[in-house]
Amino acid sequence: MSDAVDLIFRSLADAKGSNAPLYLQLRKSIEEAVRDGVLTPGDALPSERDIALKADISRVTVRKALQNLVEQGVLIQRHGSGTFVAPRVERVEQSLSRLTSFTEDMARRGKQVHSVWLERGVYVPSPQETMVLGLTANEMVARVNRLRFANETAVAIERASIAASLLPNPEEVGSSLYAALAEHGNKPVRAVQRISAANLGPEDAQLLRIPPGAATLNIERISYLSGGKVVEFTRSIYRGDTYDFVAELRLAEPSEGETS
Repeated sequence: MSDAVDLIFRSLADAKGSNAPLYLQLRKSIEEAVRDGVLTPGDALPSERDIALKADISRVTVRKALQNLVEQGVLIQRHGSGTFVAPRVERVEQSLSRLTSFTEDMARRGKQVHSVWLERGVYVPSPQETMVLGLTANEMVARVNRLRFANETAVAIERASIAASLLPNPEEVGSSLYAALAEHGNKPVRAVQRISAANLGPEDAQLLRIPPGAATLNIERISYLSGGKVVEFTRSIYRGDTYDFVAELRLAEPSEGETS
């Protein structure tokens, strides 16, 4: 590890003749060390004081460079422990051609799944829930909101709304919402999804343990029973650095008389 740190400081010394601010030079040296495998996930960096002394720069400069790398997800800081190289997050591909649950998707990839409940109960519906789910004036809504983990990495926030008549007791939902719905004969058979890019707000960033403003994929899913009734309205936030959504497209058969 000491050899790796020495290499960073040598790179920084070589760059000091440039016109770039010192904190950017330090940031670049650390970034390159991580990218090239000189520093590996979990490695601890020296303290701000030690870096400042060895690099002959101010602690303010060091702090700015490290904070910049924390915001980019290259480093993580643990209170009372120091600064470490962030773990690499394995990307996940999810097909858009099949209606599956998060639990099913992760199980097929051999990943361990668990959730932290954010909200689970029966409530008075919001105007949006009433409209999307087609609720009457006196109907209630079941909410199942949770933070989803795959192999100990927080990868998604799911906020699901279901008519309470279709899911009377949200407390019975375990790892799979669809499994609980199936118990009542209400498992969806098709869905419409809308995917959009967004930047993460501070509250959700804290839940996902990534910097505010990070790129996310926001998915709004409306699922239907075989008779056409809406059963599920889910708004999910997926980390942009962990998920790839894949769709298979086929060229439509040309209409009669149409040439390619």
